Amino acid sequence: MTVHTEWRERVLVVTLDRPERRNAVDHATLVALQAAQAEASEAAARVLVLTGAPPAFSAGADLTGVEGGTFADALSATLRGFTELPCTCLAAVDGPALGAGMQLAAACDLRVATPGSAFGIPAARLGLAVDHWTVERLTREVGWPTARAMLLAATTATAAELAGGFVHRLGGLDDALAWADELALLAPLTVAAHKVALEHIAREERVSLAQLLDRVTGQWITARTGAAEGADDEQARLRAAAERFVGAIAGRDPERAASARERLQKILKARRGR
Repeated sequence: MTVHTEWRERVLVVTLDRPERRNAVDHATLVALQAAQAEASEAAARVLVLTGAPPAFSAGADLTGVEGGTFADALSATLRGFTELPCTCLAAVDGPALGAGMQLAAACDLRVATPGSAFGIPAARLGLAVDHWTVERLTREVGWPTARAMLLAATTATAAELAGGFVHRLGGLDDALAWADELALLAPLTVAAHKVALEHIAREERVSLAQLLDRVTGQWITARTGAAEGADDEQARLRAAAERFVGAIAGRDPERAASARERLQKILKARRGR
């Protein structure tokens, strides 16, 4: 298998495992990553940690599998898949994260990397061009000057150079997993709502409270109950509790946030007990 998954309570660790290819991603790897995303969503993971087996995070795309549009479409879907998960996605980087590896790291919400890990997009050396989504994502995540250098001059930057910005913390996999355990304790509805809002802002789109509710509540209820939203009384109570909570964190009624969250947890606990 090119991708391995392992659960650590509420944290799903996803490992790229093609060491003989320095974890370069081919079409099969992208399909496996999408399956891991689905696993995280269906099992209501609080955090997904994406990492690579030594000696690299990912050295890029396996060019033997890039022919035609199939690979490009799969890569695009995979990158967007990480941004659309309701949980926090954390990249744990140790070694090169180049090309598609850089794209995967950028698609994650947070990044931990060893100081010498190299990040870059060497497309200009290969006669390739990345898509508009990647260009936009890079400019927002690493900043315009660094993005220009990576895209136009094919330069790389180390994690030490990117620390405090693109790289949120310096450290190895153990450090990333320790942080993931801390992140898993945070309120999942809050995280999901904030992530939706951040992604909308990244696309320069306004997100209304109604949109937050439709996205966050639907994901939460589906993951926790194993069924899509319906019209029965229990689903209605779930949505009402989530609506009060999301409304509170949106600033409409902050004093009711704690009680609404507690109510939602009670309803979910009662359902699990059946």
